[in-house]
Amino acid sequence: MYLRRMAVLAAVIFFLTTNTIQAGAQSASPTKAYQDMSRAERLAFVHEQARRIAREISGNDYEFTAAFEVDIQQAVTRYAERIGKAGAGRTDLRLVFERGQAQAPLLSATFRAHNVSPLIGLYLPWIESEYINIQSASPMGALGMFQFLPTTGEHFGLSKEELLDVGKSADAAARYFTASMEAFKDDPMKEALALLAYNRGVQRTSRALKVLLNDQNKRCSICALTSDRSKVDETFSPENTLYVPRFFAAAIIGENPQSFGLQMQPLSSY
Repeated sequence: MYLRRMAVLAAVIFFLTTNTIQAGAQSASPTKAYQDMSRAERLAFVHEQARRIAREISGNDYEFTAAFEVDIQQAVTRYAERIGKAGAGRTDLRLVFERGQAQAPLLSATFRAHNVSPLIGLYLPWIESEYINIQSASPMGALGMFQFLPTTGEHFGLSKEELLDVGKSADAAARYFTASMEAFKDDPMKEALALLAYNRGVQRTSRALKVLLNDQNKRCSICALTSDRSKVDETFSPENTLYVPRFFAAAIIGENPQSFGLQMQPLSSY
């Protein structure tokens, strides 16, 4: 009798737990596709998802400003407009997903091996190259999926040819990111600052922080850096300004593909 009661109790607990999890998952999912949401609904969706991504990459709660979230939301919209469409130098976003799926296991494992969130490894090459192992140097000389400059590659032990080896360049990018986080270790948003430093450089990012941070805006250092670039210097380009919002936009779409009408699993599940 005792064993029977325990079995019944266990079954009840399993039933309640399963339904609670399912209910929670359903309530966390938007009732509309992003493309069908109003602007207010899109901002609310981005508000929730950007903070979720931040917690996953840092273990902390980021306090984004409303203006920074608008930058993320606009970047999400620009990406979403590419789903099912191509042209004018833009690739159908579904092809970007397909390339990302093929690279996801290697990218996630490489960054995890360096104690960096796999989401960094997944979405950094999205915004750098959309998972294309670019063999023709950019005007600045950058190569490969992670768009390393040859001089930076040399610093991390990679020859120019090895920049085109996805595994080796991913390992170098993870080490670069780790070093950047160490440089900003006293800032609660060190991961976001390290992302910007990947695009702009640690020294320039550090100098910008000294110019722009004050008691009013220091709770969101990355927001301060992107809100008023005119106070930094002429080298702080629009690309710098939107780099981190684009990362969060890519991660929001990549981790919520079905909210954008894409019948596939989040990239982090591969």
